[in-house]
Amino acid sequence: MLEGRRVLVGVGGGIAAYKVCAVVSALAKSGAGVRVILTNSAQQFITPLTLSTLSRHPAYTDSDFWQPVHTRPLHIELGEWAEVFVIAPLTANTLAKLAYGMADNLLTNTVLASTCPVLLAPAMNTDMWQQQTVQRNWRSLQSDLRYHAANPGEGMLACDRVGAGRMAEPEELLPSIRSLLYTHGKRDLTGKRILISAGGTREYLDPVRFIGNPSTGKMGVALAQAALHRGAIVTLVHGLIDRPLLSHLQNVRKISVTNAAEMHRAMAECFSDADWVIMAAAVADVKPATFSAAKLPKRELPDQLPLDSVPDIVADLSKLKQPHQKLIGFAAQTGDIIKPALEKMQRKKLDAIAANPIDQPKSGFGSETNQAVLIDRFGRLVKIPLSSKLQMAHQLLDFVNQMP
Repeated sequence: MLEGRRVLVGVGGGIAAYKVCAVVSALAKSGAGVRVILTNSAQQFITPLTLSTLSRHPAYTDSDFWQPVHTRPLHIELGEWAEVFVIAPLTANTLAKLAYGMADNLLTNTVLASTCPVLLAPAMNTDMWQQQTVQRNWRSLQSDLRYHAANPGEGMLACDRVGAGRMAEPEELLPSIRSLLYTHGKRDLTGKRILISAGGTREYLDPVRFIGNPSTGKMGVALAQAALHRGAIVTLVHGLIDRPLLSHLQNVRKISVTNAAEMHRAMAECFSDADWVIMAAAVADVKPATFSAAKLPKRELPDQLPLDSVPDIVADLSKLKQPHQKLIGFAAQTGDIIKPALEKMQRKKLDAIAANPIDQPKSGFGSETNQAVLIDRFGRLVKIPLSSKLQMAHQLLDFVNQMP
């Protein structure tokens, strides 16, 4: 997804500049071309040498901007080169300049000389961030479709204050950059309400033993990220997912559940408000027939475990579906993946299904990559080769968006 892509990173003056090192390093290691611009104040926190080493290319400062022009002006060259422009940390000063179209250094001149999407990651003290003038400037930029927000979070700040103003973490910035490279900044899902299920469910025999599966929820989280980055209003109903994976998923309504019955209830409650529902969770098919509130001694464990069925969430949702809604399922399969996926789609009256081979290398549960065959009820079939889960998520959203 990043090989050969071109990302320009502008670094403002703030202690959060150290986080940019991880972003630049990850982009370069993934094969992207990375160029970095530092403002004069940024150099008080991090050196051009550090960023040039991490990006594998000289970093630019205002001293380069004011050098005699031997070919084309530097800000024009960089502006035309970039596919995505990231400004992190975005200071109150640079925010004000962008809001009023001012250009008095290399960074701000390059913004005006470029036309690519710009991802903004503000970072400042809470009181600074909450000033009316700062918020007015921030809202002004949000009204320009060229600018995309990596909103600051809350936490411990460098001033020892706990509050809003903490710059988005690299784990949040990197998916946003990848999405912008895929979408070129389009927000084609603006206003869409998308309900997504993710992760595995657990059906407990006693407080320590359960029937479950290896799902990590990464595919569902990637779908939530992709939809959010394209302007959708996203609700994620999830089983057990690692906290870091969820903590970097901002501006998404998250509902935590444990078992299939809880997921069924949460999905049913949210269903009527959704335009699209994507059932990416790995839900148990059966549960122990009885539950013991106390841990069972080993000697009392049954030789044969009686089982009961659990609610069929997607089949029940299909009975509630209105004409304007789209319901998409997943079919995790081994061997022939298409025939059972088609049968599942038809049996459960889905609009589309993603047939997911879990017996292929680097695919399925727990992997960073995935592949699938997308099928809809109109007979369309699209194969998604091995790719990052975020890229597959975008391709699935494209597929659904193209359905009648």
